[in-house]
This record gives sequence, structure tokens and C-alpha cells, in this order.
Amino acid sequence: MKLKIKGLQVSCDGGAATGKSTGAKLIAKKYKLRFLSSGLLYRYASFLIIKNKPKNKISFLRKKFKNLSYKTLSEKKLHTPEISEHSAIIAKVSDIRKILKRFQINFAKRNKNCCIEGRDISTKILPNSDLKFFFKCNLNITALRRYKELKKTNKRIKLKDVKKALKIRNILDTKRKNSPLLKHRDSIVIDTGKLNKYAMLAKMSKHVDQVLKLKYGN
Repeated sequence: MKLKIKGLQVSCDGGAATGKSTGAKLIAKKYKLRFLSSGLLYRYASFLIIKNKPKNKISFLRKKFKNLSYKTLSEKKLHTPEISEHSAIIAKVSDIRKILKRFQINFAKRNKNCCIEGRDISTKILPNSDLKFFFKCNLNITALRRYKELKKTNKRIKLKDVKKALKIRNILDTKRKNSPLLKHRDSIVIDTGKLNKYAMLAKMSKHVDQVLKLKYGN
């Protein structure tokens, strides 16, 4: 669809390794939207805490995220079982969520054309987004997917450990009191266990094109 998009915000939510990052990146690239992964924000926060062991985590993170460049996040290797489990724990902390929520909302204000993915984007960060997607996938498939990804840099990693970490992460995300993982009532479900990335992009694009047609006409 060749038209100048003056304002399109897409939110993508889902559990760990469900393919939401892949789907969000594909849509962002196709429609020239600025991309942001909230999961990477939490992973980076965990990485900083594990590495620096600050006495006051809140003031430490507040300072680190004040002028953070998203490029910094994308250059780090943040997908490890240790960071996955730790980020699920800090995601329950209200003051940490406030810091990262502010970063995400400011990102959306600066970028009227954007695609943000995470676990509470549709419900808390961008409740008025033009389009909302919710990703799901069978745990066995997500574990194998993440295992193959991690195996490239860690030959000693075991599939059972990856599966356990993902299971714990999803339980913590759905059960936490602050901004739990929920499907927004307007969300379109994308089951990535049944789709390859090309089919995923085609399905998502169909819905994006419908929204654009309503916003801008033919």
C-alpha cells in the first residue's frame, strides 16, 4: 500500500518467545514504523542490575533510562535464561514499571508512526493504538524456538532449562499484580505456532491495510 502514513500506532502483546518481536519488526519495516520492544527495556534493566548491583535500583535505573538510546539495547545480548527470570521478577516492581512506562509513552509521543511490542502495550501503554495484536504459541514450540536461538551463542544450554525459564516467565507475567499480561478485548489473535513468518506478515498486513483504508480511504 503506497500512501504517506501520517499517524499509525500498532501494539503487539504476548508471552515469551511467541513471535511477537518478529511480527512487530516485520510490520514496522513494511510500513516504515519506528519499532520498540518493551521486553528489551526490562531485559536491559535486568542486565544493568545484575552487572552493577546498585544499592538503590530505582534511582540507578531512573538515571540510566533518562537519555537511553534504543540503539544501545539492540546491540546487547540480552536473551539469556538468567536475564529472562530476573526481568520477570523486576517487572512486578511498580516503581521500575513506572520508569520504563514513561520511556515507552514518551517514545510513542515522539513517534506518531510506531509499533511497540511487549506484554501490556495494548492495555497500559497504548490503549488507543490503531491496531492491537495478541500473539500466542504452544510452549513446546516457543521453547524449541528460543533454544535454537540461544544455542548459537551458548553450546551448553539445555532445552529443558529454556522451557522451564519460559514457563516461569509466563506464569509470573500473567499472575503479577502490576500490569499483568492480558489480551485486550480489541486484540487480533496471531497464533504463531501455525504460521511461518511470511504467513504471519500476510495476516497482520491484511488487518493493517484495513485500518489504513478506514483512516485514509483508497
